[in-house]
Amino acid sequence: MGRAAAAGGGAGGARRWLPWLGLCFWAAGAAAARGTDNGEVLPESIPSAPGTLPHFIEEPDDAYIIKSNPIALRCKARPAMQIFFKCNGEWVHQNEHVSEESLDESSGLKVREVFINVTRQQVEDFHGPEDYWCQCVAWSHLGTSKSRKASVRIAYLRKNFEQDPQGREVPIEGMIVLHCRPPEGVPAAEVEWLKNEEPIDSEQDENIDTRADHNLIIRQARLSDSGNYTCMAANIVAKRRSLSATVVVYVDGSWEVWSEWSVCSPECEHLRIRECTAPPPRNGGKFCEGLSQESENCTDGLCILGIENASDIALYSGLGAAVVAVAVLVIGVTLYRRSQSDYGVDVIDSSALTGNSLLLNSSMQPDLTVSRTYSGPICLQDPLDKELMTEASLFNPLSDIKVKVQSSFMVSLGVSERAEYHGKNHSGTFPHGNNRSFSTMHPRNKTPYIQNLSSLPTRTELRTTGIFGHLGGRLVMPNTGVSLLIPHGAIPEENSWEIYMSINQGEPSLQSDGSEVLLSPEVTCGPPDMIVTTPFALTIPHCADVSSEHWNIHLKKRTQQGKWEEVMSVEDESTSCYCLLDPFACHVLLDSFGTYALTGEPITDCAVKQLKVAVFGCMSCNSLDYNLRVYCVDNTPWAFQEVVSDERHQGGQLLEEPKLLHFKGNTFSLQISVLDIPPFLWRIKPFTACQEVPFSRVWCSNWQPLHCAFSLERYTPTTTQLSCKICIRQLKGHEQILQVQTSILESERETITFFAQEDSTFPAQTGPKAFKIPYSIRQRICATFDTPNAKGKDWQMLAQKNSINRNLSYFATQSSPSAVILNLWEARHQHDGDLDSLACALEEIGRTHTKLSNIAESQLDEADFNYSRQNGL
Repeated sequence: MGRAAAAGGGAGGARRWLPWLGLCFWAAGAAAARGTDNGEVLPESIPSAPGTLPHFIEEPDDAYIIKSNPIALRCKARPAMQIFFKCNGEWVHQNEHVSEESLDESSGLKVREVFINVTRQQVEDFHGPEDYWCQCVAWSHLGTSKSRKASVRIAYLRKNFEQDPQGREVPIEGMIVLHCRPPEGVPAAEVEWLKNEEPIDSEQDENIDTRADHNLIIRQARLSDSGNYTCMAANIVAKRRSLSATVVVYVDGSWEVWSEWSVCSPECEHLRIRECTAPPPRNGGKFCEGLSQESENCTDGLCILGIENASDIALYSGLGAAVVAVAVLVIGVTLYRRSQSDYGVDVIDSSALTGNSLLLNSSMQPDLTVSRTYSGPICLQDPLDKELMTEASLFNPLSDIKVKVQSSFMVSLGVSERAEYHGKNHSGTFPHGNNRSFSTMHPRNKTPYIQNLSSLPTRTELRTTGIFGHLGGRLVMPNTGVSLLIPHGAIPEENSWEIYMSINQGEPSLQSDGSEVLLSPEVTCGPPDMIVTTPFALTIPHCADVSSEHWNIHLKKRTQQGKWEEVMSVEDESTSCYCLLDPFACHVLLDSFGTYALTGEPITDCAVKQLKVAVFGCMSCNSLDYNLRVYCVDNTPWAFQEVVSDERHQGGQLLEEPKLLHFKGNTFSLQISVLDIPPFLWRIKPFTACQEVPFSRVWCSNWQPLHCAFSLERYTPTTTQLSCKICIRQLKGHEQILQVQTSILESERETITFFAQEDSTFPAQTGPKAFKIPYSIRQRICATFDTPNAKGKDWQMLAQKNSINRNLSYFATQSSPSAVILNLWEARHQHDGDLDSLACALEEIGRTHTKLSNIAESQLDEADFNYSRQNGL
């Protein structure tokens, strides 16, 4: 310091710089840096002297403070008598500098190095128009030099991504775009993509680009591109992981060319086949549509079969007699029905069709169709239908007639194409995708039969059926949320029933009274005369935002006269049935079949219906127009399936994942608007960008999907991309935004999945495979909890631990309350099968029981529950 002062004193009257250079006078020096007492601004250079200006060998770099750790800024210059830091225009105190001095041997010049520490508190306390900055100033005999300004910022990385990548299902060779916007951070985060937890190197794969705004682009999707993709963001502070996005690359099946016609068979038919192997469907791709085999008459209808011996004569004589018998039978039934029509009789006993016991195989169990009475027309199939004739039936005409009678009963019940409801594809067909009839099969040689069925009201009823016996099972209506659980033992041994379930797709027969609204589909299960020994569980979806403060929800049943009667309110106490209301479905325990529905009476204006909103798009007949259709339907899987089916027929494409809108019963209308249409690319007609729907139309829309249509026009045919926003809002209520970002060219458009969760491929599941709880474990649970226990370990505690806290008197009337509680658990958990939660409940009951008793018996009971957990629970 003395050396610096001496140097300054010998520099020709530079003593007044000593306060600036000699930091022992720091307070005065700080003032001198800005000016003298009389306002004179001090020069920033020392008067001329022999030597050179300082040259910076090292200048301070931009730095980031991580957490609470200070950072060091460093300067080095030569020749330099002194180096000091100035931060944000203020000189840094002498005591905060650490300096080192050395001699450059090559030049003999003095080299000085100085550094300071900057703390987080200093940066946080600075409030200026720019970032916190520091700069070095070095002095030599000739004058001063300044270094660059180094900024100091506090580093951070927020936790949440601004946009997570979304899963996609794309066809092979389609384009995949996964968007990723990393969390906000300083310094800005760098993005890396992982596939199945392995880093993606875009330089090694020209088909992948990860440089465009952190997005991942796969130009042409390959099967190997299927997997789970994760966006990784990292800076000097931390690393963050986005939610994983599942990408599925699928291949739709295609038909090979038809084979050559086969030789003409003895039945005067030849056939040809083709297979769905060019290519076969992969990763959930669509199966080929159409028939896999065709047959036709190979003699232009002129078919004469040779009769070789007497046995052939007897055979064909028998067949002819059978045909004549069937014809006489049909004529007789027709005349009988006409004779009774004047008296309003439309019921035919099945015994009238059988004629006598010779038509039935006496060794078989009584058929359900023979023991019951049906109403409606009887449709007999073509007796020459070879699809339903086995090899044995060809030599047993009478048994063949029995098959035909049974089939006619199925048609009279409205059960068309029975194979489809058992989830079994016909050997000669491929499924046609999800539609109202659930991949309806079209067997060959069935043209007259199919034409007959086409006249049925296919839109008014969605139907499924299955045959169930003593072991019970589950009947599911795929993609509707409707299911039926038949418990083990509900049907007596040695008996079996054909149970059906349907949804009314036409106008609801339940007409709302006053403020009451329909909250669910009308579900029918039957046959109505079937008797069960233990309650079955019917699951019906609903669209109410469940709250006892705002809704009074009722279960209703349709009588045989077509009127609707209230069964119970879901909050009432009843011993005839039980209702358990979950957020999206109601599980009902019943002992009689029929038609059921849920209605709701809003108690306050805050009662809310849950609506599902979705936007579909398709090209118009005019090549420049593009149509948008916005739907607002009840939030039930069945209602949205109707929309999907309608749009499939119109060629519509889902443009954004559907969202949930809470619609209040406050009598205010719904507004649907198209916003942010790109100017100079698209236009919409004036006064059509916003449409309003009356409250009553939305509140009571149960069977006709509510939608608004918008027509957008391109300025030029070269415009292929469309981006806009759809705003759906209720006045004085909630709103939702649907973001449309799509290509109007189908080849470039990304596919959005219609349903997040598919129900079972096989609607009818019978026996143990239909239940989540193994039968042996179920029996142990019932034996344990059905027996009353003074210490409280009985079925009531089992109900409480499974969130069943009301109307316990219903279970008390059952022969096995625990079995009925477990049936209700099976109905609630048909999709997740959460056995762990049930096991935890049982273990908790066991621990509670152990606390109540210190005897050895309690330890044995605890071991019983542990055994249950180890054996499947």
